[in-house]
Amino acid sequence: MRRRSFLRVAGATAATSALVLAGCDDTEPTVQSPFLNVGKGDGGVFNYFLLLEQLEAAFYQKVVDAPPADFIAGDLAYFTDLRDHEVIHREFFNHVLGANRFGTMEFDFSSVNFTSRSSVLAAAKTIEDIGVAAYNGAISLLVQPVYLALLAKIASVEARHAALVRDLAQPSLVQSTAFAGADVVEATGTFAGLERALTPTQVIAATAQFYKIPVIVSDLPTS
Repeated sequence: MRRRSFLRVAGATAATSALVLAGCDDTEPTVQSPFLNVGKGDGGVFNYFLLLEQLEAAFYQKVVDAPPADFIAGDLAYFTDLRDHEVIHREFFNHVLGANRFGTMEFDFSSVNFTSRSSVLAAAKTIEDIGVAAYNGAISLLVQPVYLALLAKIASVEARHAALVRDLAQPSLVQSTAFAGADVVEATGTFAGLERALTPTQVIAATAQFYKIPVIVSDLPTS
């Protein structure tokens, strides 16, 4: 099971920031406002990334808590590792933001049939593909470069998550939607061979079905 072996190594690499978990607060208050404004500047960008990592961690936690009956051998182990990675990523942003973090969002997963392997994989594919594109589109918005190396490492792990989920959903790599298809990696033109990037506005629109309250990213820098 080489794919899972990689995930465990990747998780161990991410966990080199283990100090992140030391300050984890299990009693983080939930967001009670009628909307969430992630803010502006570098803090806003980090809150934006925190929101996405909360979404991923919450999704995988639901899968691990009650996996579909038609999961095949190895699926639950993969999703457990994915959950663990996303929790590490989430707590990294909690640690960096400190008192400037927005709290815990509650998500709407009613569009996902958690009793169906295909529905869970389809949702995971959407979440992971958008997550990678979100990092590609927003890392450059940061002014302070101190965390760029760590963010690049998180983004690369997210990309491997996306590739794994695509492989599980569609094992045949000859399919255009498998592994790293033309829907996520440009096949022609100036950006051929490069992963797509999405702006925060595009990302929030693409994940809107998962939010119980509106998410505002209009105060983030655009360049």
